[in-house]
Amino acid sequence: MLTVSSGARGDPSADPSLGRVEGDVGVVAGLGGAFGPNSPRALAEVRVRYLESAGLFATYEDGSILGETPQGSRAFATGLELRPLFLYRWLDGHETRRARLDLLLDSFGLELGAWFPQAPGAGFVAHPGLEVGIGVDVPMGTSATGLWFGVHGGVRWGDRSLGAGVANTQDDRALYLAVIVAWHQIMAAHLVDAGDRAPE
Repeated sequence: MLTVSSGARGDPSADPSLGRVEGDVGVVAGLGGAFGPNSPRALAEVRVRYLESAGLFATYEDGSILGETPQGSRAFATGLELRPLFLYRWLDGHETRRARLDLLLDSFGLELGAWFPQAPGAGFVAHPGLEVGIGVDVPMGTSATGLWFGVHGGVRWGDRSLGAGVANTQDDRALYLAVIVAWHQIMAAHLVDAGDRAPE
């Protein structure tokens, strides 16, 4: 398991990881709203991260739930998330020892994935588009496990825009923004030390 950097500032007895290495896997489940083409949409998301640094995400958006968009206006997205700051700052002792500030700074993430829009009265498209985004999460407490408020946004390109360079409609290229309230849970899956565990 990773050890705490001795170069971190502040009380040496405190844990500058703020619970983020109490386990090697972080699981996030959240609800919120998405804004962009055919918006607003109700949103649900699930994320799984390894050492709070890299992982997978999946989001589902449904405008018909809010009654603001035509029935059948939905979207699904899935992809990869990279949080580059946490391990670098923590291992090199660059944490500020201000819990909420450190959690906020280290939550900055880059997202790359595929998205599947659904037009009113039709099914999800067979060929996905591309989604590129960034995100940041604000902790409600002072530990990695707990309630967080997240803001994620970026650009989505449709399959036609990617293949032919055509962007005539809002589904060909559009900005999106998601506002989410989520529960973050750190758990031990022993992936980081799986190779060191003795066979039973």
